[in-house]
This record gives sequence, structure tokens and C-alpha cells, in this order.
Amino acid sequence: MTTYITRRAMLVGAGAIVANTSFPLPAIASSKWFQGTASDNGFAYRRTNFSVIKPHWRRQMVKYLSPESPGTVVIDTRNHFLYWVWENSTALRYGVGVGREGFKWYGRAQIRRKSLWPRWVPPPEMRKRQPDLPNMVEGGAANNPLGPRALYLHYDSGQDTGYRLHGTLEPWSIGNDVSSGCIRMFPEDVIDLYQRCPVGTRVSVLEHLGAGQQG
Repeated sequence: MTTYITRRAMLVGAGAIVANTSFPLPAIASSKWFQGTASDNGFAYRRTNFSVIKPHWRRQMVKYLSPESPGTVVIDTRNHFLYWVWENSTALRYGVGVGREGFKWYGRAQIRRKSLWPRWVPPPEMRKRQPDLPNMVEGGAANNPLGPRALYLHYDSGQDTGYRLHGTLEPWSIGNDVSSGCIRMFPEDVIDLYQRCPVGTRVSVLEHLGAGQQG
């Protein structure tokens, strides 16, 4: 077991070196936004320093009136919240980062795939905008923007929407319109949601002002 973890740790370090030559990250190793590291399935990630996160972006149970059945995920892109619908008009609420203008999407989907420490392959459209991006970043690499988990949204037809629920390397971005359409979560939160949502979970992305429906 020790050999396995060591090998994985070496891969993480190698991935970080390769990635940093592709698209440098801000110098935030000692940033106020992080508080030590945590180990997860052979990889390590920087723990969010929730003491500097505004209380309303932290994971919490809230009163929530929704026509959706318990176990459904509802994403309010306008207010930057993701709700995992509970019973008795309550929900577990997470703060999220959403797509910036021109990259917003709303509609109904379902989680058709879940990935533990997913690798990241920049879509062709993103590579056109940022040609210096790497072709692929291994799961667990220090600069993998998906973080420790990804949940993949598909239409009922089975077609991939191209959108994901995933972690982030930038905890300060939660509560903002920042992504290329995907829903960002604190690493701790996406790990928590991953455990709650089986494949087949229904997802409703509420309309954001100025959004255009696809699919």
C-alpha cells in the first residue's frame, strides 16, 4: 500500500511540473485561501480555509421550497447556489461558481457518469481560445482544474451536455461567474456531493439572466 501511494504521489509531482510549463497558476501556495492539505484516495489536495469564506457560500442545510423530488440537484446560477433537495422543504445548499457571460447553460439533465480524480481534457473550443493549454492533464495533478471529483451531465437522450459539476483550484471564485460553463465547487463540497448523488440523479439548472438554452 505504501508503494502504491508513493507512486501516485510521484505522478502528481510530475504532472505539476509539466502543467506549470503549460499554463502557470498564481503563486498561491501560502495563500490565505488554503489551510494545509488533505489526503484522498492516494492524492493530496489543498484544504479550503473556510474561515475566510463568507458564511453564505459554506455548505449548510436551509429551508428550500421546490417542486423537485428529494435527491434532485437544483442549480441556481443567478444566485450561485447548488441545492441537493432534502425532505420537508429543506435542502443542502452549496456555494458554486458558474459560467461567465457567453458560457451559460440551463435546462434539465442527469448525472450519467462520475469520476474520482478525473483527468482533464480541454475541449476544442477552449483550446482555440487558449492554444497554450495542454492536450490533457492527469487526474490528481496539482493544476488539474477539475479537482478531486467530476459529475458529468447528460441529456435524457444520453447526449453529453459538455457540462460538469467539479472541484476548483480557486476557492475565491465561488460565488462568481467565472467558468467556461461548468459548475465549480469547493473540493470538500464536490467530494460530499459525489457521495450523495448516484448515477441517474436528476439535475435542474435554473435559467440565468441572459442565458440561452441548449439541446
